[in-house]
Amino acid sequence: MKKREAIIKRKTRETDITVKLDIDGKGTSKINTGIGILDHMLDLFAFHGFFDLDIDAKGDLNIDIHHTNEDIGIVLGEAFKKALGKKQGIKRFGFFSVPMEEVVAVVTVDISGRGSYKMIAGTMKVARVVPEQEDGYEFKDTEHFFEAFAKHLGMNLNIKVDPISRDLHTTLEPIFKALGIALDQATQIDPRRKGVPSTKGVID
Repeated sequence: MKKREAIIKRKTRETDITVKLDIDGKGTSKINTGIGILDHMLDLFAFHGFFDLDIDAKGDLNIDIHHTNEDIGIVLGEAFKKALGKKQGIKRFGFFSVPMEEVVAVVTVDISGRGSYKMIAGTMKVARVVPEQEDGYEFKDTEHFFEAFAKHLGMNLNIKVDPISRDLHTTLEPIFKALGIALDQATQIDPRRKGVPSTKGVID
């Protein structure tokens, strides 16, 4: 099978990002985004998805994390899209659920060529909880990351997490683990599938 690898570089006035990806890897990663919690979550994503992933990102973190966080999602999505090529033989769909303490994350993906993202965040028994920040990183920041990733990969990404923990780490970790496993499922080659997994005959 042809190697499904990609190197994507993107440089703007705000960020300078390089992503190296091997979809059929061993789960090794080298992540340096300047955003500690995002580094850790992407390590988990790569490890559980068996993706070899290197990310080197420099951004205007002296202003805020928004540009760097979102642009990493953009470049990562473009890397997966390039590595998948015409998407011949892939299973296309993936689904997985991961618990962490009281939190359960359910992630469903469809590599359809149509990028979309939906987050359904649960509640606590008494009232909605907004996870606390970790080093300036907020729950809404990960939503921006997922939206950019899904759009530029061309993936329908649906995430349900319930309940929401006040600890951001506890809320995000099962999401990124489940995403890695679900995307691994979706990108695997099904030997029964001859061609693109779409009745249209093409996935953009």
